Amino acid sequence: MKLDEVQTHLSKVEAIFLDQMKNTASFRLKESMEYSFLAGGKRIRPLLLLSLYADLTGKIEDKAITVATALEMIHTYSLIHDDLPAMDNDDYRRGQYSNHKQFDEATAILAGDALLTDAFVVLAKSPIDSALKIRLVEELASTAGSNGMVAGQMEDMLGEEKHLSLQELQKIHREKTGRLFVFACQAAAQLADKDDYLAQKLGEHLGIAFQIRDDILDVTASFESLGKTIGKDAATEKSTYVQCFGLEGAKEKLKEQIQEAKETLAQLTNERGATWEIIERIEKVN
Repeated sequence: MKLDEVQTHLSKVEAIFLDQMKNTASFRLKESMEYSFLAGGKRIRPLLLLSLYADLTGKIEDKAITVATALEMIHTYSLIHDDLPAMDNDDYRRGQYSNHKQFDEATAILAGDALLTDAFVVLAKSPIDSALKIRLVEELASTAGSNGMVAGQMEDMLGEEKHLSLQELQKIHREKTGRLFVFACQAAAQLADKDDYLAQKLGEHLGIAFQIRDDILDVTASFESLGKTIGKDAATEKSTYVQCFGLEGAKEKLKEQIQEAKETLAQLTNERGATWEIIERIEKVN
């Protein structure tokens, strides 16, 4: 299955989200949640889950779309909170005002809280075998929580204005960025009833590659192409792959991770389908 065909299913991700929003008791909270979730963006994490599932099974089913929706809700919550003044303090996201700039700080915090919590409602209602559903709930909670993304954000903030070692930098990125990529790949394999070890390795390589790409684009891209403030890493004296290796060195590190990802994918499936196209998209930084 090709990537453009998989992308058509992203409208179903939005439909599942909007169906969940029907139960929201506060109109302002609903408005704030929809503002950030429906802003679009690359949707790389749900797209990766659906693409790998399609490559492994030859189809896309509702159970995979539901898990992809829960994953994107958690990712959107993380963006809202990352942009807050107490954290990365960014005014723009996905080409529009950050949630706290469009509404207010308290509303943005609550919208993020609700997206995180409601993601597990969506996952709990998914048409998945109970044993696998419990496993996915546990893995997604671990991915997002104190052993994953939240811990990575904490360490990222503590690392500002410090010169971190490569090992420290990689640990932050594995937790803050990489864990959602790992979950996307592992969930796809588990839903397809395939061994998820190689899927985990694929997610690890893609998570690192995506972060290196993001570091490069923070230096080279425009606001129009990226949809958020450019040069934030340098302004906050944050350690990045570009800061550690220089621009060309970071590009070489990106190539290494992309090659590892391609080799791992080849062990999972002979299909050069949608997942392969995603890898090639991450590879491009020009």
